[in-house]
Amino acid sequence: MSVLALEGITKRFGALVASDGVSLELRPGEIHALIGPNGAGKSTLIAQIAGALRPDAGRVWLAGEDVTALDTPARARRGLGRTFQISALAMEHTVLENALLGAQGARGGRLSLWRPVARDAGLRAVAEAALQRVGLTEQAETVTATLSHGQRRQLEVAVALTLSPKLFLMDEPMAGLGLEGTAAMTELLDGLRVEAPILLVEHDMDAVFALADRISVLVAGAVIASGTPDEIRADPAVRLAYLGEEDP
Repeated sequence: MSVLALEGITKRFGALVASDGVSLELRPGEIHALIGPNGAGKSTLIAQIAGALRPDAGRVWLAGEDVTALDTPARARRGLGRTFQISALAMEHTVLENALLGAQGARGGRLSLWRPVARDAGLRAVAEAALQRVGLTEQAETVTATLSHGQRRQLEVAVALTLSPKLFLMDEPMAGLGLEGTAAMTELLDGLRVEAPILLVEHDMDAVFALADRISVLVAGAVIASGTPDEIRADPAVRLAYLGEEDP
């Protein structure tokens, strides 16, 4: 059974069709990359998967449950772990406090950092395990605003991990990272797929082709091709529409 399935997702903004009958699935243990040029509709599709935007037509299924009508917090509680293109971390709080906020949100409680929450042994265990998983244990008491860009990306993954996710929805996790940071993030994501599959939206084609088991290509709101990396590389329509190549 698919962990995530989209069936005919359609979204219009006036005359603009931002999502044009998109169907795709995310299977257990895989990384499925979603790529496409700027303006292809990737952000709109992500918002519909996450629950921030309701489709005009189509269905979103999470672990066999129709979640189309559910909002973002409800989908998160059902196991959708998300990272963002632009950081959504609480910069004034410490690394550990950000992870605690994620763990508390997963429990379904009101988000706050009152002292009893910080002393909650169960929440701390979840938060500290997530930080250890991404390599931020030594930075636990560091104020998030002072982290490097790459460390903030790692922290976003840790916060997503506190949800005990059934899947990860990752929006350009390589954005702004240098060669070293991209290599570290690639290694981290490669190991995460065994814990939960990843739907990866990414512009870094080297990272996409290194990580993805399958790739779907979105152009003008519609999926024009879906397949293995080798199949996508060889597809003439993809090479012309996105990869910028023409058949010789």
